[in-house]
Amino acid sequence: MDEAKDTDAELGDGGATPPPPFRTAVEALRGARLRPQIEVEVTPAPKRLAPYAYALEAAVVDGDQDLADGRLVLLHDPAGHDAWRGTFRLVTLVRAELEPEMAADPLLPEVCWSWLTGALAARGLTYGEPSGTVTRASSHYFGGLSERPAASQIEIRASWTPGEGAGGTPDAATHLMSWCDLLAQVAGLPPTAPGDASVVTLPQRRGPQSR
Repeated sequence: MDEAKDTDAELGDGGATPPPPFRTAVEALRGARLRPQIEVEVTPAPKRLAPYAYALEAAVVDGDQDLADGRLVLLHDPAGHDAWRGTFRLVTLVRAELEPEMAADPLLPEVCWSWLTGALAARGLTYGEPSGTVTRASSHYFGGLSERPAASQIEIRASWTPGEGAGGTPDAATHLMSWCDLLAQVAGLPPTAPGDASVVTLPQRRGPQSR
């Protein structure tokens, strides 16, 4: 019973028990099978965006280095939300370091946005009301830091309304897998083959990683 109470507190605002559609969606997230290079863990969800929320953090790891990282938040408002045009919303942040040649590409923001929409389309997902920003930033070091090479980073912030299926529940697991496809693409990993046996079930617990 204590574990059930902890789970309810984690999924909502500490009040009523989360409704069945949201609980089903979260169970689907927990059962998703992801490629082993993407390490995922549950993280505290924002409290003010919706009555119920569940959040995950992920990193694409190669050895002791993170190639990309991000956060995915599942929001649920049983009463619906005019801006969402639905009762669920997915919100994401994805970040990665860039090679200088890629950072210089003037079409990079459009390309990165197409990676997001393409990842959703590739898995046959329905969604609506997509919105977001793609930000490219460069850092140049001076003085005592002048030996460091210039660095560039891409940041994708986006949200979309997942299509709702039976019982008003979205296909949360497939949306998570699409998001991980985006993470992998931003990190420069090759796509996985259908039915790849190397995929694993989340959550994975991450140890300390080099940054």
